[in-house]
Parts: sequence; structure tokens; C-alpha cells
Amino acid sequence: MKKEIYINESMGETRIAIVEDGQLVEVYIEKQDKHRMVGNVYRGVVENVLPGMQAAFVDIGHEINAFLPFTEIQDDEYLDDDDINNNKKNNRNNGAIKVDLTTGQEIYVQVIKEPFAGKGPRVTTGIALPGRLLVLVPNSKYVGISKKMWDKYERRRLKKIANKIKEKNVGVIIRTVAEGKSEDQINNDYKSLIKKWKQVEAKVKSVKTPALVYEDLETASSVIRDLFSPDVEKIVIDSKKLFRKTQTYLDEVSPNMASRLDFYKLKTPIFEGMGIEDEIGKLLRPKVWLKSGAYLIIEKTEAMVVVDVNSGRYVGKKGHEDNSLKINLEAAREVARQLRLRDLSGLIVIDFIDMREEENRKKIYYELRKELKRDRAKVAVSPISEFGLLEMTRQRIRLSLIDSMSDECPSCHGAGRIISIETLITRIDHWVRRYKSKFRNLRLRLDLHPENADFLITNKKKVLRGLMWKNFVHISIEANTSIKRDQYRFFNVKDGKDVTNKVDIV
Repeated sequence: MKKEIYINESMGETRIAIVEDGQLVEVYIEKQDKHRMVGNVYRGVVENVLPGMQAAFVDIGHEINAFLPFTEIQDDEYLDDDDINNNKKNNRNNGAIKVDLTTGQEIYVQVIKEPFAGKGPRVTTGIALPGRLLVLVPNSKYVGISKKMWDKYERRRLKKIANKIKEKNVGVIIRTVAEGKSEDQINNDYKSLIKKWKQVEAKVKSVKTPALVYEDLETASSVIRDLFSPDVEKIVIDSKKLFRKTQTYLDEVSPNMASRLDFYKLKTPIFEGMGIEDEIGKLLRPKVWLKSGAYLIIEKTEAMVVVDVNSGRYVGKKGHEDNSLKINLEAAREVARQLRLRDLSGLIVIDFIDMREEENRKKIYYELRKELKRDRAKVAVSPISEFGLLEMTRQRIRLSLIDSMSDECPSCHGAGRIISIETLITRIDHWVRRYKSKFRNLRLRLDLHPENADFLITNKKKVLRGLMWKNFVHISIEANTSIKRDQYRFFNVKDGKDVTNKVDIV
């Protein structure tokens, strides 16, 4: 597989695009004034311990307290002695974890999920400092190896090296990119991580809790650290500062791959030059067209993500079952790609086109699972149900792309729609009635969005005249470009004052 990474830095944000075999598969966005929190380590203060919720809230200095589920408490020192002795795993499965935490207690936590939608960041006590080849796990003893490494002899060799170099009270996880690396290279990465952890411990003594004691790399650097493996053919960066920083990093950790780093010098913006900008623009739209002429509708709600598969313009030459299978297989591949691209997470429900044969439904299920193996996020997929729906979950680590690239609409407040002109006229009617029941003004001016003003004057003359006769008031209409399409403002003609809020607006 041919993999390439493109990085664009602008005044507003840093964007990273990952392309596999010429197809965009992942996009990361970090705003200049809002750095990510995932990976950061804090020395926090326990604010509340709620056994009924099986969670605690920790003050880490963020505007909203961090959420610490009891299942994320990895250290024995924070667990009740009875819970440790009575087999922790059984208790965790039963959801009955007893902890030894008290309000005001200081505790190390690491952010594993970004704050979102009024919720604070999710944290764990299982601290892990990632390096290029290893992940350091302080206050632990085990040696773990990436599940993506299949060669049992290589796994055995790396585990032997890890046990040789690590200290007794420290655990390590060997990353996939460590495959084939020498003992010296692994040892250098280990020493670098140990040095970082000692700096964290030293920093705790000099800062006032709560405090940030370890800050992970910014998004661009972390993507290079985590994803720049031998199968990446090139990294292209358009920022001199970031290019030099990346060059220095590669010279230190992987000199043999430094030649794959390129600086983008053309005047055309890098994402436009590579055809990535248009692809990113499409990610904000709910409709995704497939090559066959079929399409997906992707809707993100508060509780879940819903994907609907439609045949669209596709006209097959075979029977309904075969046509449905072909569309659904294509859709399964595109759904897996879109989940990665848009970074959609939580509960995801996919409504494939109905198929009668169980064997065909299984083909769709296995195709989706195969495509999702490329996804770095953890996923769990269920077979298609009797109602023709496939349910799955995908791990959330950061904000979805649509949340990173867009803000809530001030008119529709996230609904995606605004009220119709007919509904707006009804609200105006009700307002006039309520106003005239309290006040005796005979002349009012109604300001509307130009399109609504034109519609009312052109198409609703009789309605407007009837409203005025019924309430014994003269209303003049004025187009106002500062008024939104779902709004209206009433003014007293005599003194020019805005009287809209004199009565409740519905």
C-alpha cells in the first residue's frame, strides 16, 4: 500500500492529510489557539467520588472537571484492599469496583478523550508516555508487544530486549515500528522516555496542584511519531518551521527515513495542489456519492451516527438481490473510509439496502470488518439484524471532523433547518395579537429578511391586509439585510423604538 502524509500550516490551524493509494483516508485538524489535550499528564485534585456512578471527578485546572471512571483506575494504591484481594477482573466485569479515593487527594491522571459538548475530558490513572519505538508505563512491571506484530520470533526477541533494558518498577509496550530495530535503538528510545518521566516527577515538586506536568506533542508531531512507518513513502510539509522541526526529529530517531521528508515550495496551497481541499469540503455534507451512482446519507446526532445506503442513480442489469449486494459491498467499503475521514464515533447504525439471503448479509458484515482493520480506532461490529440494520461502535479520542471544522449555526442552533416562511408569518400573526392586547399603537414597522419581505408583499397582500383590519393597526414592511431568515423585528413608527420584546417571542 502506497501511503503519503501531507501537512499544511496556516494562520488559523494545522491540517494533516493521510493518503493511501491515492485516496484520502484520514484528516487531522488542530486549531492554533486550541491545542489538543489527549496524552497530557496532570497532577490533579479529586473533587468528588461517586460510587453510584462508578466514577470520580478530578480538578486538573480545566474549566470543567475531568471524568475518571473507576474502570480507568489502573493503580492498586487507588483501589480498596478488598477489591484487590477479591479478583479485580471479576469486580470490573460486575461493575462493582471499590476505590480508595478521597476528596482533596492529589492524583496523577492522563487525558484519553478530549472535552466535548459540555463534558470534561476523560482521564485514566494508567499513565503511558509514547516514544517512537516504545511506550513507557510508569509504576508498572509488564512488557507488552503490539498485536499487529505477527512474527513470533521477532516478538520473542523484542521481549527479551525489553526485559533486559527496563527497570523493575517500570513497564513498557513495544510498538509495531520497533520490528527489526536493534537493541541500541530500542535502548535509546527507552532512555529518552525515562528521562521524560523523571522530569515529570521533578516538575510536580515545583508546581502548585492542579497542574499540567507533561504535555504531549502537538498533532502534527504526534502523527509523524505514531504513523511514520516504513510503508510511508513521503511526508510533504509547507511550513519551514515545522519542516525543520520534523527534520531534526527524524535525524534523531530514524535517520534512514529522513530522505522521505519534502518541503512544499509551490505558490498553490498544498491541499489544493494535491486535490485534497475539495475532498475535505465534501466531508461537511451529509450526502456521499459512490462510483456506481448509489449514495450514502450520514447524519450525526447527539446519541449516535446514522448511515443510510440508497441505490440512487444505480440501474443494475441483474436481479434485485444481486444489485443490492453490489451496492452494499461498495457502501461497506466507503462507510469504513468515511468513519475514519470524519472521525465519527460512539454508536453507529448502518441501514443497508434490504437483502433476503443470509449469506449475502454475512458478506456485507465481513467486508465491513475487513475494511475496518485499517482503522487505528477500536471498533466493535455486530452482524446485520433481522431489521436489516448493522450496529457498531467506534472509539472516540478527539472531536469529529465536522465539530473541528464548523460551529453551531446561530439561526438553527444545530438543527440543520430553519422555520418556513409560512411558520414565520404565523408567529408574526400571534405577536401582533398579543401586542395589541396590551398596547394601543396604531402604526408599526415590520423588518424582515429581504426574501421574506418580498414574499409577504408579493404573495400575502390579502393576508397582511386582513391582519391589519383584524387588529386595527397599520403595518409597513421593510427589507433589512441584518435580519436573519427566521427572525422578525417590530418598531414603533412614532418614536422608532424596537418593540419586539414588549411581548414574548415564540
